[in-house]
Amino acid sequence: MPLQINEVAPDFTAETTDGPMRFYDWAGDHWVVLFSHPKDFTPVCTTELGAVAKLKPAFDKRGVKVIGLSVDPVENHAKWALDIAETQGMAPNFPMIGDTDLKVSKLYGMLPANTAGTADGRTPANNATVRNVFIIGPDKLIKLMIAYPMTTGRNFDEIIRVIDSMQMTAKHKVATPADWQPSEDVIISGAVSDEDAKTLFPGYVTLKPYLRTTKQPT
Repeated sequence: MPLQINEVAPDFTAETTDGPMRFYDWAGDHWVVLFSHPKDFTPVCTTELGAVAKLKPAFDKRGVKVIGLSVDPVENHAKWALDIAETQGMAPNFPMIGDTDLKVSKLYGMLPANTAGTADGRTPANNATVRNVFIIGPDKLIKLMIAYPMTTGRNFDEIIRVIDSMQMTAKHKVATPADWQPSEDVIISGAVSDEDAKTLFPGYVTLKPYLRTTKQPT
């Protein structure tokens, strides 16, 4: 069965560019972004890895760990990093999983569980479904899943925006509206009564009984 939001993210062991890793131990009590790639030395993914490297300070500021995955061996990742540094201005500064046995790709539903063999001989087209973003909370539950086509580069500013929303709404009884950006008004949870809202969110605005807005909690 495919993974769903709010299900437990599977634990695993893997070889990475930082050495052997057990996922839960590495993640600790942090938020995690796991994003995957169908093959090393592919053009769109090259730009994505450079983009994430440049955004690492923004992830660090939010207490978020980032880890990449590609089905090729770790030694290929190291060679690819040289190309990424040359063309994008920065090499990956986060671990990259070498999923040569396709174990993690199958565990996370990116490839069918009955996929045979290893990464040897597989092409980006064979692995087209290994282009996902998973955001995993400190509770090890999957908070977000997005799958991308090979021809569309991922918008990691949007991933950071979503993390800002999820980290805030995990602490406060609010949700964020369409196109929300940090510092903009938010929506009061439907689970909060009007009476409680007066205490929690003084001065809130009622647009409809089911749609109440307030300033972003600090």
